Order: sequence, then C-alpha cells, then structure tokens
Amino acid sequence: MTTFADLGVDQDIVDALAEKGIVDAFPIQEQTIPLGLPGQDIIGQAKTGTGKTFGFGIPVVQRLGLDPAPGVKALIVVPTRELAVQVFEDMDMLTRNRSTSVVAIYGGKAYEGQIDQLKAGAQIVVGTPGRLIDLAGQRLLDLSNATEVVLDEADKMLDLGFLPDIEKIFQKVAPVRHTMLYSATMPGPIVALARRFMSNPIHIRATDPDEGLTQANIKHLVYRAHSLDKDEIIARILQAEGRGKTVIFTRTKRAAQKLVDELNDRGFNAGAVHGDMSQEARERSMAGFKAGKKDVLIATDVAARGIDVDDVTHVINHTIPDDEKTYLHRAGRTGRAGRTGIAVTFVDWEDLHKWALINRALEFGQPEPVETYSSSPHLFEDLAIPAGTKGRLRKLPTTQSVKTASTEASDGSGQRPRRRRSRGAGDAATTSAAASGDGTTTGETPAGAGTHDGGGAEHRDGKTSPRRRRRRRGSGAGGPAAPAAG
Repeated sequence: MTTFADLGVDQDIVDALAEKGIVDAFPIQEQTIPLGLPGQDIIGQAKTGTGKTFGFGIPVVQRLGLDPAPGVKALIVVPTRELAVQVFEDMDMLTRNRSTSVVAIYGGKAYEGQIDQLKAGAQIVVGTPGRLIDLAGQRLLDLSNATEVVLDEADKMLDLGFLPDIEKIFQKVAPVRHTMLYSATMPGPIVALARRFMSNPIHIRATDPDEGLTQANIKHLVYRAHSLDKDEIIARILQAEGRGKTVIFTRTKRAAQKLVDELNDRGFNAGAVHGDMSQEARERSMAGFKAGKKDVLIATDVAARGIDVDDVTHVINHTIPDDEKTYLHRAGRTGRAGRTGIAVTFVDWEDLHKWALINRALEFGQPEPVETYSSSPHLFEDLAIPAGTKGRLRKLPTTQSVKTASTEASDGSGQRPRRRRSRGAGDAATTSAAASGDGTTTGETPAGAGTHDGGGAEHRDGKTSPRRRRRRRGSGAGGPAAPAAG
C-alpha cells in the first residue's frame, strides 16, 4: 500500500491523518495528490466513499503553506449543507497542526458566526452556492484572492440547478488559479463547465470505467413488500448478525419522522435527518450517528450526500428511489473505504415500473423482486437474522417504568390503589363516580367534570356540585332562569 508520506505530503499533515488512524492512501488519492500538489488542474471521477475529499483537500492545505496570510485563499463549493459540514470537518482535521483556519458557509444557520470567522481571517471556505453568493453580494465574503478552487459533487450541483450560481462564483475568484472538479458522473454540462473554467485539466478515474456500475463489495437485495409490513421487516433486519450502523431512506419527510418514532417505540436507537428539522437538529442527529450514540439514521435524499460514515453496514430503501442515479447514491452510503455492505430495497406494487427501469440501467438481472413478508424464511436467510426474531426489542425496565408498574393495582384493573385522604367538598362526586364503576380513578376528577356535557359543573374554587344546581346567567343561586320580561 502507498502511504501519504510516499506521495510527498508534508509531515504535519501525515501526522494529523495518522492521529485518526489514516495511513494508507486510496486509489483516487494516489492518482490525484501527486498531480494536485504542483498545481495541475484535475477532473476527478469517483464514486462516493472512495476518499476524494482528501484527494483534493491535502493539495489545497499543503499549497497554502504552514502559515498563510489572513483572508480567503481557497474555496471548496459543495451542493448540500450536510456535505459542507462533512468536508469542513475533514479540512479542519488536515489543518490541525497549522495556523490555517477553515470556515463552513451554508444556509440554515445564523450569519453572525460565519461572518465573524471570515472577519477573523479564515483562509479556507467550504460552502454551498446560495450562501456564498449571498455573502459575496453583501461584500462580506471576498473571493478575489481565492487561488485554490474545488467543485465537489459537480453532478449533484447540476441536478439541483446550481450551475448558473457556479458560473457567478467563478467570476468572483482569482482569474489565475488552481482548479479541481470532482464528480461521480460526467454529463455534458459538467464537461462544458470544465472546459470553460479549467486550464488543461487531467481527467482521473478512480476505477476502471468498464467495472460494473454497482460496487462489487455491496450485496443488493430487492424485495416486493407490503407497506403495512415494512416496519416489522425493518425491525427484524436491524437484529441481523453483524449489523452495524444503518441508514434507512424514505421518500418524504413525514415518512422519515414516522419511522423514527416507530423504531424508537420498538426499542431501537434511531435518529433522523430531514428537511422539517432545523439545521442544528440535523447536525446533532448526524453527529450522534457518527459517534455511535445512535446506530440507525433515517434520512430523505436531500441529506444523503452528507452521510459520510465509513462503518455503515446496511442501507435500507424504505421506498424505492426514483432512478438509478439516486439508487447508487443511496447504496453508496455502505461498502465505503473498502468495507463490505448490504443494500436492501423495498418495492411497492405500484412502483414495480420504477424497479424495472433501475434494474435495466444497473444490469441487476432481477426484473421481478421477490415477494417478501416479515415471516418469510428467505428474509431470515438472506440477512442472517436469528430464527424466532420479532420486531420489538425486549427492554430492561427503567426507573420510570418500575415506578409506574408499582402503582398498578394487583387485580390487573389498571387502576391505582386507593389512598386515604381527608374528605373535602368534592369527595362525594369522586366517590360516587368510582362506585358507579365507570372506570375513573379514585381521587381524580372524573371524566367530563367541569364540562357542559359532563356529570357536574366546576366552580371557580374547584368544587363540584350536581348538574341541576349549576348557576346560570341571570338566575338566582341554584334556581331556574327567570323568564324574560314580556
């Protein structure tokens, strides 16, 4: 294996990587770092999870020097907030032993902190197009001295309609610069962009272009599943042998939140990342997943690109993606950094046509997904799920549950045992309610009390009285309402 030191990387960067247990370079890094260090423009074509962030990040950090002058010297543009956070963390780690400062610029968070870091002289900016243009338009971000420019996940930029913004950004950076562009695929508009804004770039492919479209180290399982049975199937898969961190994709934000609540109720430790959450909540959820505090992450496609975690063992498509590109992006969350992974996809009856298109495009050779239920023997066999596994974890009783259990009546009625208490004005009503067997709990206000359709009216002092004595507007105490004057 080739080490980073073998590639001519400065010792302080080698040390920062070694502190994280990263010593050997991946193929994309072996090919791009020796070209990037002297300033060659590069088009890097690589699937997600192949280590491309260090492929461009190490040349950027090393070319800026040990102690760069304050002010933005390098710009890394990414399509999503989640990816901005991920790339920022990697760049921050690479600069650990240098004075170089990195700032992440993206929407969903307050401007103030980002602006303060820019004013403090941050030299490397990682950002999304919208917020970058916004701050540059307000003259709070000066890109005129940015001589290192990276476009990461350029194909995603195209999908999200960011290409016009990218052109605006290129007009703001230094005319003479070192430019690197990374993309999993190379559609025509991306090639045209490279021709316009790059100088004699070298095209690097991390893998043989004739290699299969799907990674060989990922096992793909496709099931035709009933929507009402999916949660139970997922809960059983989460108990498979060797199951580590797991990412589950849903089509909608509502479905993501519903599944999080369901799995947590079943005893699993699940978090979510979707558009209805605040940026801070999404970042907390992602951080908990990376740190292993939660081992299940439920996400919509918007968040998929930011899930850069090496030890994801399973990806589950709760709903089938719309096309083969989205399928590859989702499945690419597992099998990263040379590890093996499993991708499970559920196909609803009405989505069989989508699967037919994906199957043809990716040459799976599996036109008919296997009809599968939570009790299907092949499900247990395919995923190494222990026999007899059910979709709910047995949890040890917590202090709260023990406390609740201790208050339950031993006769199984669900009522708490009666407590002695001093008789007050309201006791007659509550005692009679308990005696009537209507299921209300002794010592508590009976259901309906204090409402117009209940058994009694509630006065300001909290005492109850029979309904017939309820005070009415314009009447004497307890008497019938006086007839209107004729």
